[in-house]
Order: sequence, then structure tokens, then C-alpha cells
Amino acid sequence: MHFFVTLAALFVVDGHADTPQFLLDTGADLLDRTALDVDLAKARKGALGGEFFSIWVDPQLFPPGKAALRAFDLIDSVRAQVEKHPRELMLALTAADVERAQQAHKLAVLMGVEGGHAIEGDLRLLRDFHRLGARYMTLTWSNTNDIGDSSGDAGDPKVPHHDGLTPFGREVVQEMNRLGMLVDISHVADKTFFDAVAASKAPVIASHSSARALCNHPRNMTDEMLQVVAKNGGVVMVNFFSAFVDEEYRKQFTALWPEAEKATHEAEAKYAGDAAMRTKETFRIGKEFAARIPRPPFKSLIDQIEHVAKVAGVDHTGIGSDFDGIPSMPEGIDSAADLPKVFAELRKRGFSQKDCAKIASGNILRVMRAAEKVARAR
Repeated sequence: MHFFVTLAALFVVDGHADTPQFLLDTGADLLDRTALDVDLAKARKGALGGEFFSIWVDPQLFPPGKAALRAFDLIDSVRAQVEKHPRELMLALTAADVERAQQAHKLAVLMGVEGGHAIEGDLRLLRDFHRLGARYMTLTWSNTNDIGDSSGDAGDPKVPHHDGLTPFGREVVQEMNRLGMLVDISHVADKTFFDAVAASKAPVIASHSSARALCNHPRNMTDEMLQVVAKNGGVVMVNFFSAFVDEEYRKQFTALWPEAEKATHEAEAKYAGDAAMRTKETFRIGKEFAARIPRPPFKSLIDQIEHVAKVAGVDHTGIGSDFDGIPSMPEGIDSAADLPKVFAELRKRGFSQKDCAKIASGNILRVMRAAEKVARAR
């Protein structure tokens, strides 16, 4: 039996890749054949037609007063790639732009701000990020901020929490709706999730989150949350990180994490004045520790996508790989070049070609159009 794997039929819009830190800090170029998970050659091989490049600011390295500037620098590094390679790349600000890029055989370059701490409590910075091309913002990263509580420190008694979304957080959501920016609830604490969905007039996204029923990590979404996203009209884009995909891997990685975190902080201090070495070395350390644990089977990733599709519905499922931001992926997935394998396996499990097209890009483009419509109506 022939399964849907042809690149001509496959068009993927991935919800999250951390490639910009390498563009900015190490001088990487998307047209070079690199060790990165995402470059143009891998994108073409993997039918990756659109990528949300993450504007992620490490809150420890870039505290308030430096966070926004770091975000601007990361945005500039992405836009510089588009300006440098106009025949191959196209900045996409709308769903229609993504489709135009596809027709022109260019990679649609999108951006999302990962962590509301980057706006430093100032809605004017949110608007500036939007003007420069950011089309979603993750309300929190792993740190609780003035927008709301994060899943990353929910159990830390030393961190002051808000019991969900703050009054300022509601203002942020409302302004994002006005602008047409997608509200991203990956990383947020459970109460923040429910508050954000209630506050948003547009469908929300989880740009890179998996299912907690299969892997019990607080970063993942419960079945109730998956159903709420479906009712909201949003999309859950499944993360490829081994520790978010496979429960056995998660347990082993959690045990190693304190040692890995210590080594990472030591490297950050050692290379505080050398951004290129800091980024390369911290990522190398993560991969080194992750490699101590056998990679989970490819099946674990497909199980995650299938679970989200069954609980939330095929119309609310997408791909949010977390490429270039994670130290381990399941067997068979090494870069964007391997994306067709995901859809070939989904076809084997009974997903139709139409289902696969929705998961690959149709659902996120629909949600983008919905957010754009809400913005026009306000």
C-alpha cells in the first residue's frame, strides 16, 4: 500500500525552533549545511515550508533591563537571514504570506517570542515585537513572570506565584488579540492555561507541548486541557523532546537534570564574555547528558501525536518540534529532514491524507487566520 510521504504533497509548518540563538551567537547561516536541526537543505528534504523561529531570552543571562534588547537582537538575526537570502527565504506575517512563500518555493520565516518576560512589563515592547514580525508570544517560559505562573517553577516555594494569570496578563492577552498575535500557552502553569483561554477572544496555541497522559511532565497538557483547546478552536503542536514524549526517558532525564544543570551554569560562567562558546558549550553539555539515556523509540512520538488527535481532534493537532532547543529526540528523528517519516507513520496508523495535511500545516494556518480575523474586528 502507498502511504502519503511525497514531498510534493507534504507541506509542514512547524510551531517552534530555537535556531535564532545560533544565528545570533555563533554566526550560523540557514543556507549553510550545518550541524543544526534546521537549515534550508534539511527543510527542503523534510518538506518544511514554514518555521516559527523562537525568540527565546534566557531570564538568568538576560534579566530585566537586558531581556528586551536580547529579544530585539534575536529578531534582527532572523530578519537578517531573510534580507541576505531573498530568493530562498520569505518573512511571513500572515497565513496568506505562508501560502505565498509556498507557491514561490521559499521557506516561510515566522517568529514567536518564547516567554513574556521579554516585554519587561511594557505593552509597547509587545507592540514593537509584533511590528518586527513576531506572530505569537508564549506567555511564560519556565519562569513565572508578571503575566502569570509557569509550569517550570510551580512547585518551587521560593518563587512568588499569582494563582494563574495576573491582571497585567489579561491586558497582555487582550492586546495580543487586538494585534492578531497568537496566545501561546506552552510552558504555563495549569491555572494560567485556563485563565488565558478564558481571557482570549481568539483561538490559542500550544506551540510545542505534548500529552501528559503519556508522559507525566508538567510541561505537557492534560486531556482536559487538550479538550479545552479543541473547544477554543486552537491547536496543540506536539513537542519532539524525548523527556516530553516518553515516560521512561523522562524519569531517567529528571534524575540526571541537577548534574546537567550544574555543568551548564558552570559553562555559562566560564564563557560569560564569549556568546558563541557559551551557546555551543551549553548545548553540547545538554546533548552529552541526554545521550547517557537510550533514545526512546520512534513509536513514542507517533503515540503522542495520535493521542492529541484522538482527545483534541485531528483539527486541533500540529507539529511543534522544538528543533535546535532540545538535546534528545526519539529514534529516527535527527533534524527537520526527517519530518516525512512522521506523516508516513501516521498514514500507516489510519490517518488520511487530509488528516495529515491538517496536522502538517492546515490547522496552524487556520488558527492564524482566526486570530487575524479577531484583530480586524476589534
